Amino acid sequence: MTLSISPDDIRKQSVITEAKSPVSEAEMQQAVRTLLLGMGEDPDREGLRDTPKRVVKALKFLTSGYHQSLDELLNGAVFHEDANEMVLVRDIDLFSSCEHHILPILGRAHVAYIPNGKVIGLSKIARICEMYARRLQVQERLTHQIAEALQGLLKPQGVAVVVEATHMCMVMRGVQKSGSWTVTSSMKGVFADDARTRQEFMSLIQHTPAFR
Repeated sequence: MTLSISPDDIRKQSVITEAKSPVSEAEMQQAVRTLLLGMGEDPDREGLRDTPKRVVKALKFLTSGYHQSLDELLNGAVFHEDANEMVLVRDIDLFSSCEHHILPILGRAHVAYIPNGKVIGLSKIARICEMYARRLQVQERLTHQIAEALQGLLKPQGVAVVVEATHMCMVMRGVQKSGSWTVTSSMKGVFADDARTRQEFMSLIQHTPAFR
């Protein structure tokens, strides 16, 4: 089946980095080496000799969402179906990176939509969350991007996204509040307009946030 999404929608929802990076991998590794020197470390000692290479490899993986598109990700997994009840995938593990300090954001996403003639493969919902999480992010934008992607792909009756996360930039440094969680939401269509539908979604995702 051909994916029902226009090129304009794809451009809005995805960042595709096809052009060659203006910075080489060697230059990135040199930048890490410079940081190590600035910390007062010896990048030539045994334990740090391969650290620049490892850090660059890790950062490329953690930001691999920049090189993905919704079209490639979904691979046609949008299907016509006569369904009109809520579809909810909850407790999707999220691992992202704060764009201000490049420190981890750890949490979960709860994603629901009410179909309007089309449904999406359930695993693709998790993959959409993962694609946007694997970029430098702020939680508010991440939540909005997930909701906008589903809205653009399916044109459903409504979309609801709640993200609950703890930010290491608030835990490991700064105010150092280890028990703090941030909750963001994006409600579209009937979830924004109908309090009963919104309340049904919120009741289905209720739990006490905690590390597992």
